[in-house]
Amino acid sequence: MMSDGTEHQQKAAIRPVKDAVEDQLLRAPGVVGVDIGEKVSGGKPTGELSIVVYVEEKKKKSALNAKDVVPPVIDGVKTDVQELVIELQAAMLQLDGGLQVDATSYTTLHGGISIGPSRSIFMNPPDVPAPGNYVFVGTLGAMVRDRASGATMALTNFHVACVDSGWAVGNRMVQPGRVDGGSPATQEFGALTRAQLTENTDGAVVTVDSSKAWDYTVEGIGDVAGTAAATTGMAVQKRGRTTEHTFGSVASTDATLSIDYGDGIGTRTLRHQIRISTDTAQSARFSDHGDSGSTVLDMNRNVVGLLFAGSSDGSTTFANPIATALDELGVDLLVRPAVVVTRPILTCLNTRLSVCELTRPATCYVETRLAVCHVTRTVTCYVETRTVICNIVTRTPVCQVTRAPVCLVTRPVVCNVLTRGGCPGDWEIPGEVINPGPRGDSGDAGWLGSQYDTGSFDGDPAYLAGYLAALEEIAAIEQEGES
Repeated sequence: MMSDGTEHQQKAAIRPVKDAVEDQLLRAPGVVGVDIGEKVSGGKPTGELSIVVYVEEKKKKSALNAKDVVPPVIDGVKTDVQELVIELQAAMLQLDGGLQVDATSYTTLHGGISIGPSRSIFMNPPDVPAPGNYVFVGTLGAMVRDRASGATMALTNFHVACVDSGWAVGNRMVQPGRVDGGSPATQEFGALTRAQLTENTDGAVVTVDSSKAWDYTVEGIGDVAGTAAATTGMAVQKRGRTTEHTFGSVASTDATLSIDYGDGIGTRTLRHQIRISTDTAQSARFSDHGDSGSTVLDMNRNVVGLLFAGSSDGSTTFANPIATALDELGVDLLVRPAVVVTRPILTCLNTRLSVCELTRPATCYVETRLAVCHVTRTVTCYVETRTVICNIVTRTPVCQVTRAPVCLVTRPVVCNVLTRGGCPGDWEIPGEVINPGPRGDSGDAGWLGSQYDTGSFDGDPAYLAGYLAALEEIAAIEQEGES
């Protein structure tokens, strides 16, 4: 097995050769794709990179015209011909039995759920078994925002929301899709606003009705974290309406596909697409009909692609690179805003300005020489609207942290100043930490030495030690002043 660096260098050398000849190769009958991948010989991988030509059915050289034979080497690069039937992965009418299908009607729009056009489409053979009106279903990939208007939109594929050339801006969409029982009368959620079917993107966006709830999540996976570029070997996941939550890995970012979009649109070529191999240890297949429009995410929930096609055998899935799809549709993924928690500040203003920055609720006790001034309740608040004013203070206030984070007081708190005689009666003081006994006329300051409760303090021990030291210093000053 080659290293990632060696593989990257080899792909870089092969890419211009592949890009130069892919249109010629796609013109050959039965060729449906061209990519860069590992050459397989005798049913076994060789470990050697090559230009891979996908055909619906391998034929002997004797059954082909000489001009349609894929040469074994092109400009020094080996080639490999592999069978692969590639299909768009919207679904119409009823699916085959045995498939997992999520036909739930969700109150809140989000990624990974069934959606489709409210209108029916008249179709003729060979696109359908018999002429008639058909309804279609696919998957809502994720919620996005219009870069121009800021409108909230749902992201999916062109061939899911538009289906054919008869689409028009304003076509109504329904959740779940009509194939899954969605009702045009009661379950429409938005209007088709913009669509792109280019060499890069098979995409469409639907403006969500203002009355419809939505969320940033993908069903079964979680909130979309952002976007990322797909890289070879990257583990990926998706949630679609049909096969639901599945897993795979990025096999290539160089796939070019030639796909028939049906009557009125015809065959289109999409280039530099993401090819995904199914992780068969976790999923029988990565995608199936009805999964078109799903977002492909890495394991950190970053969106890397917009799923639109896959092989009939379930081994391979194809997706548009998400950055290109979003740019061509003029939208950005909606990501849940981060919650920013700011540090609350409690400000006590007095004759000596003191600012206490607290991380828990605090009760401030303002002390004077001959009295104790108690705030009559715990100072706990959530928005800074005013200042805590403590009147008649001759010493710096001491603030003791007692519980969890504080914000700020919503109106002024005026302290009650007591005279030399101490506190009359037994007072209920919420969250009190200092519990001084009555101070007598003797001037004894020993009451400051040890009467405080530290049992409920769970903060920084250094903070508490500093606080206790400050109390001792105040006591010493008191004693000097009395003597």
